[in-house]
Amino acid sequence: MTRRKTSLLWLQSAGCGGCTMSMMCAEAPGLFDTFSNFGIDLLWHPTLSEASADEVTGLLADIVDGRRSLDILCFEGSVVRGPNGSGRYHMLAGTGRPMLDWVRQLASRARHTVAIGTCAAFGGITSAGSNPADACGLQYDGDLEGGALGAGFRSNAGLPVINVAGCPTHPGWVLETLMMLAEDGLGPADLDRFGRPRFFADHLVHHGCSRNEFYEFKASAEQLSELGCMMEHLGCLGTQAHADCNTRPWNGGGSCTNGGYPCINCTAPEFEEPGRSFTETPKFGGVPIGLPTDMPKAWFIALASLSKAATPNRLRVNARADRIVQPPAVKDTTRR
Repeated sequence: MTRRKTSLLWLQSAGCGGCTMSMMCAEAPGLFDTFSNFGIDLLWHPTLSEASADEVTGLLADIVDGRRSLDILCFEGSVVRGPNGSGRYHMLAGTGRPMLDWVRQLASRARHTVAIGTCAAFGGITSAGSNPADACGLQYDGDLEGGALGAGFRSNAGLPVINVAGCPTHPGWVLETLMMLAEDGLGPADLDRFGRPRFFADHLVHHGCSRNEFYEFKASAEQLSELGCMMEHLGCLGTQAHADCNTRPWNGGGSCTNGGYPCINCTAPEFEEPGRSFTETPKFGGVPIGLPTDMPKAWFIALASLSKAATPNRLRVNARADRIVQPPAVKDTTRR
């Protein structure tokens, strides 16, 4: 039986291209192995494809006019609506038309529309602050429904925009989403309230974090070079961030917290807003404001006090060091 080809078009707008760079680092399977194994036909990608100029504009016109079918539209970077809703801050080269117009027409033709990265999902970095470009996501403007396509948008398969958020997004999240779509294996129940695929968004970055023993005893680091938990003082949001970064390592073994940097919750709307210090925990009355999402404040205070009182000296010492100073005790098996 011959597998039906799944056509994929990838466009980029206001962003850094980092999600593409991340996707190209996919391992086991790699990017092109995944496309081959699941019958994904890459019609065009601005980084990966040779076609340019009239070839590309002709392809886009064929899709818009219904002469060519499109199964998956992937969009990377935020959508620029300025000035005054015209979208003319980003004109698609060679077409004389704003990217805003193109994405609306192409999304109406595609069976599925996928936002690649937090910029495409929610507006991201390019929408931060006063946002003079009026940048937004495909179906969200920050945490508000709407965006470039409108709150009521549904693809021809009946789904909202699928938001593979992250800054950048994990290559595994992108490829697994594309594999599921190629197999018609992703439905409304597989998306969370922000349209993120639940296979990664139902997890927390906290799950599998190498610093969890320090977290349990509230043995906290005070500088980025130290081994302790970074939630209490250094702004880590791993207990709130919806992603499986520490159970699905990046590039074979890495994650932000494994690399010694706090989780900044980059899969969430408005993580980028100015005034937020990524490496400092805001507090009220000495208690961190950003507590775990499902823990009442009173419980946290009570448990933290008990945990700190019971902290083994080994953890207390190692939490403030840049390497293991005191190893776990070796059990004496000679005593009876």
